[in-house]
Amino acid sequence: MYKKPYIFAKNYTHTMQVFHFSSRLVSMESLRTLIRQAEDSVVLLQFKPSIRWIYRAELRMLQVLNDTRAAMVYSDRFAIMHGEEIPSPVIDYQEGALRDDFEFGAVVMLLTDALRQAVESINENYQYAGWYAVRLALSRMYPDGIVHIPEYLYYEEEQDTRLSGEKLFDYVNPANRAVQIEMEQAVTAHLKAIGAWIDPSTLKTVSHTDSFPVTASVIIPCRNRAKTIADAVRSAIAQQVNAPYTFNVIVVDDNSTDGTKEILASIHDERLIVIHQDPTYHAIGGNWNIAIHDPRCGKYAIQLDSDDTYSRTDTIQQFINCFEQGHYGMVIGSYQLTDIDGNPLPPGKIDHAEWTDTNGFNNALRINGLGAPRGFDVAVLRAIDFPTTKYGEDYAVGLRICREYRIGRIWEVVYNCRRWSDNSDANCSIEQMNRNNAYKDRLRTIEVRARKNS
Repeated sequence: MYKKPYIFAKNYTHTMQVFHFSSRLVSMESLRTLIRQAEDSVVLLQFKPSIRWIYRAELRMLQVLNDTRAAMVYSDRFAIMHGEEIPSPVIDYQEGALRDDFEFGAVVMLLTDALRQAVESINENYQYAGWYAVRLALSRMYPDGIVHIPEYLYYEEEQDTRLSGEKLFDYVNPANRAVQIEMEQAVTAHLKAIGAWIDPSTLKTVSHTDSFPVTASVIIPCRNRAKTIADAVRSAIAQQVNAPYTFNVIVVDDNSTDGTKEILASIHDERLIVIHQDPTYHAIGGNWNIAIHDPRCGKYAIQLDSDDTYSRTDTIQQFINCFEQGHYGMVIGSYQLTDIDGNPLPPGKIDHAEWTDTNGFNNALRINGLGAPRGFDVAVLRAIDFPTTKYGEDYAVGLRICREYRIGRIWEVVYNCRRWSDNSDANCSIEQMNRNNAYKDRLRTIEVRARKNS
């Protein structure tokens, strides 16, 4: 795993050694060995086989480490993909940067003493989560000590050239389950250490006497989904529920211009309610708020994206059963990835097995999604509201609810998550991915601070 460490810079206060790893899935044993071998005051960890420095850039990184008195620095870089040099910036670290796949790039530079302190603070013998646990420990010990240098300092060969939409579900691939278990253990220990851990015994069930016109409402926000909206609505209308339960379907059209309005007008069913938004800004979160505060909304609001479908006709009944039996603030189902025609795609079933009654609400701060479809107790939801944004709105609400209420689970597949070229996350630019990730990190920062204060 290691090449012999060597000194390559004495221009500043520190000398430095370089240690090579094959990936960021680093064991604690490897990091403890590193600390025993580290003789100089600075170490550089390299997580990819080879990089190429911009002229004198490693000295720039060392300079910033010195000047900021940081524990660790990292920088932007150029990714070499298919022979092209593509600018590949990363984002600033913040308190909520708890994702185990937070992108630091191929190299990070650390003060040896800070790294030693972090390594020695961890007693677990992680096989995969060593580096993750260590950088979380660094963030605790040096709250402002992880510094992003917004400069392009090196080139790295990008080995994963898949589109963003193809990478989206790697973290829930069953093949990675052993890794995920360790990552959950590491983040749970971190949340306990910073006072943001939720004790499951403090979570409550929902009890209210509000009256609603129907038991459940399927909520479908949409904008310019002429190709898929009819499939989504018909999938919802085809649902069957047992008496005395009832449901309706609320579609919120946010000023579509591609024929979506006309398609909705052509579907005739007394259970279908179409709300046409005014031309001000709403985004997905704002469309949800219009739906849940509408007096026609049911006791439970069940999500259906405008390009997805329910995979069975009893999906709504399963949600109703789960809510009625468990009095949950939120219920999360399981889904399968399919193409636009409903043909299954790898990895197939996604049930978010990492969500458990005993720790899912803590582990939620490590991952970028909570599963689908999502159902909400509307009285709870009306007291919280969605943020008015087009990305991460569901994650924000899920974090808020699971801080206070128990969450129910449906483990059978009840939903088709259809992947196609017009998915909003099918092929994001690096800039868009960074904006998305920075926003979810910000949501986690807000949530961590709220949990500390609760």
